[in-house]
Amino acid sequence: MSLATSLPARAADAELDLGKRLFTKAAVPACAICHTLRDAGSEGSVGPVLDEIKPDAERVRKALRNGLGAMPSFAKTLSEAEIQALARYVSEVSGGAPAK
Repeated sequence: MSLATSLPARAADAELDLGKRLFTKAAVPACAICHTLRDAGSEGSVGPVLDEIKPDAERVRKALRNGLGAMPSFAKTLSEAEIQALARYVSEVSGGAPAK
């Protein structure tokens, strides 16, 4: 594999790793407190089971920016890059549509 083809793959892996860290503990409050997501090992009972609803990345980004129901907005506490990473992680590991 050439360096040119491995750099995008490494960046994508880093983004997924960041998304998982945010989901499990780094976001305040952590998503894992409320949501069930098999890949994260979380069993929250307040929010929807993400493995069942399989949200696409845009749906996750919108919920993170604006809040939804009891879920707070993360627009002031997460950067756009963090919101993107979290949305990509949730959509990909739950089986939702991939991020664009």
